[in-house]
Amino acid sequence: MPKLPRQMRLTERHVGYLTPEAPSEDMPPPPSGMRAATPDDHQRTIAELLGPRPEHDEVWIFAYGSLIWKPACDFVEMRTGLVRGWHRAFCLGWNNRFRGSDKTPGLMLALDRGGACKGVLYRLPPGQIDDCMTKLLEREMGWLPSPFPPRWVNVRSGDRTIRAITFCIDRNSGRYVSGLSVDAIADVLATAVGTRGSMAEYLFATVQHLEEIGIHDPHLWQLQSMVADRIETAYEPDR
Repeated sequence: MPKLPRQMRLTERHVGYLTPEAPSEDMPPPPSGMRAATPDDHQRTIAELLGPRPEHDEVWIFAYGSLIWKPACDFVEMRTGLVRGWHRAFCLGWNNRFRGSDKTPGLMLALDRGGACKGVLYRLPPGQIDDCMTKLLEREMGWLPSPFPPRWVNVRSGDRTIRAITFCIDRNSGRYVSGLSVDAIADVLATAVGTRGSMAEYLFATVQHLEEIGIHDPHLWQLQSMVADRIETAYEPDR
């Protein structure tokens, strides 16, 4: 008998309380000390990552957060996989533009050192590698210097070990946040809202899609329940 999916505490009802006043897809100005990346910047990054390879017929991207439910570009194959030596963490702060504000800054996911992470591998279409990589970098590296630059990692998927590109936090970037309790993280995720949505929405979509593809992240599962409790306390005191 098939196993029934877990029922999330955090739902679209909770997320609906935290909608941005003025949704926008426009790129805001970069924070102090950063600059907007140029097409030449992206081409240099692509060249550094791929090197002088004559054929880029198999380039994989490892997704651990929003790229799972909102891929930046086309792909021709999807697999789940495990990275060792890195773990998924809300350690990229503080976001006061996209999913946060000066009043309620957001805290985004990145890969941090230690542990392991189950995520999704996407294989880019042969013949479209540069175009897909450009779209990926435009989304993930709109500003420089990047606090979570791309790098290669080894991903175990079935009987294969696949080299893939992913984004890992630079602990020396000034944007690295560590040492927060799970309660402090839940407080942030339950309140932060920016022009592109809320952190509650980001958490909801990430956990939902992970569960749908058979990946259970105990830390994120705990957070989604705690965030739902906090939103109900704030917006449904008599429920």
